Amino acid sequence: MEAHTIVATITVGIGATLLVDVWTFVLGLWKISSLDYRYVGRWIAHFPRGRFVHDNILATPPVHGEKVIGWTAHYLIGMTFAFLLVAVAGKEWLVRPTLLPALLVGIVTVCAPLFVMQPAFGFGMASSRLPKPNIRRLKSLSTHGVFGLGLYAAGLLVSQF
Repeated sequence: MEAHTIVATITVGIGATLLVDVWTFVLGLWKISSLDYRYVGRWIAHFPRGRFVHDNILATPPVHGEKVIGWTAHYLIGMTFAFLLVAVAGKEWLVRPTLLPALLVGIVTVCAPLFVMQPAFGFGMASSRLPKPNIRRLKSLSTHGVFGLGLYAAGLLVSQF
């Protein structure tokens, strides 16, 4: 992969992740909470200790630097999903972005929190151990739909350069 393609893909991932953060901020104005990335950081910080699954990540003792780890992971994951998009749609997508592949990748990426992170946090498969799991699933799906729209919007911006 050429340097230009790598830089463009990273930029698309950052742009899409930024849109998710704007979305989360707007939801917060209406008192709709979202995942606190410090818990992602706490989860990751326990990997070197051999702990990948928690009974309840909220009850797991805090780890120094968990917020920085979590936010860094959030953006690295966004960039990784952008590389997934380019791998699926081809690097030509960066020149002529289209909505459908970006939206499909965004929606498919909801599998990561529902079937990997939430069970590992002790929240059950697809939030099944949390109150109002269907609302939480819908929030996850909508957030990843926004991520897909962000991939497309960032792709349009990047294609201008």
